Amino acid sequence: MKPGQQSAAPAGQGPTLKEVEGTAKQRMEKVIAALMHEMTSLRTGRASINLFDGIHVEAYGSPMPLNHVATLHVPEPTLITIQPYDVSQIGLIEKAIRGSDLGLNPSNDGKLIRVPIPTLTEERRRELVKKLHHEAEEHRILVRNVRRDANESFKKLLKDKAISEDDERRAIDEMQKLTDSYIAKIDQLSKGKEKEIMQV
Repeated sequence: MKPGQQSAAPAGQGPTLKEVEGTAKQRMEKVIAALMHEMTSLRTGRASINLFDGIHVEAYGSPMPLNHVATLHVPEPTLITIQPYDVSQIGLIEKAIRGSDLGLNPSNDGKLIRVPIPTLTEERRRELVKKLHHEAEEHRILVRNVRRDANESFKKLLKDKAISEDDERRAIDEMQKLTDSYIAKIDQLSKGKEKEIMQV
């Protein structure tokens, strides 16, 4: 299930007002967590093993996360070393890193892979910021989708006479406030990461 998707309520009786609000908040939290995870894979000028979170290696016939087939270390700010658990996988690991869109140039000595982290060019920094803005916008949309689903649930509760019109109005107002606060969190995270990327 994608972050921000809603699981269906049990058949028969629908969720209460409180449950709809609680579910919406949980889903918005998941959107924030997903965005934070996406941001860790955006490269800044500093070496970080989180860079490789999205890389999978074709090992033993199926794609496996890099950290399941090797140990990653950051011995210095501009270098990451990757020690495969099984040295016969070293070529496949190197190939996976080269094939990623990280723009890195790994080398191996038969036992260990060294990945120098070059300083980012101005152009590359701008590309990353663009990608960051795109990710932030995608996650803002997810938050707004949660609001839309919640508001539809409020309408249904009103239609089923489970709540009054005043309750519905109040709930919609509260949902807007909640949405605004999560959009503000996304903006804040995005600004912080942008600063990190642009820092030389």
